[in-house]
Amino acid sequence: MTTTTMTMTMTTLRRRSRHGRRWLALPLLGALLTGCGIRATQVPTDFGPAPSRVPCSLTGSGQTTQQGVPVQVFLLCGSSLVTVDRTVRVPEGTPDGRRRVMVAQGLLDQLATAPSSAERSAGYATYVPGGLTVSGPAPHDPEDTLRLSTTPARLPTAALAQLVCTLSDSAATEGDGSVILGGPSPTPPRRYACTDDVRNRPGTAAPPTSEVAERTG
Repeated sequence: MTTTTMTMTMTTLRRRSRHGRRWLALPLLGALLTGCGIRATQVPTDFGPAPSRVPCSLTGSGQTTQQGVPVQVFLLCGSSLVTVDRTVRVPEGTPDGRRRVMVAQGLLDQLATAPSSAERSAGYATYVPGGLTVSGPAPHDPEDTLRLSTTPARLPTAALAQLVCTLSDSAATEGDGSVILGGPSPTPPRRYACTDDVRNRPGTAAPPTSEVAERTG
């Protein structure tokens, strides 16, 4: 073998050796990355379709097509109370006392009605049972008392929160953030308040309640 031939052979072997080390380094690098908790990922990564609806967000109320007095009721969505638009029917010329009771009854009926399909898809729900009725004050009750056919304390916490927050924010009360509720007479009525805590945790935070003085005269 000539000196020139030997030189070319050695050069070729060195090149192959370098290429071989490069190819061997790739699996070794992959093993090191895996050992560090880093995994190779194909790009782009498919995370699936984007959500089609934001929870507790409605593009339309769904149940306000009926004619009547516009009102708002509190439904549960997620872990809090959220207002939705509704309507109640009250004949024109109804005396104030009777009007308050009719508005309150309309609100109870709306709360007991199952949410629309759009509202259910957005996560809305109600815990107010059907069949609840409301009447005006009994003798010696404060004049803005509303008496339910069921004692308020017997209602589920979430249902009572819905009732209290809906009624206290309506034309059925004086609009001070509270409502005087009682069960069938002679159970004494009590004042219930709709607080931020109740709106944010209606399933666990019961509406604060306090005694009310009897009406005299």
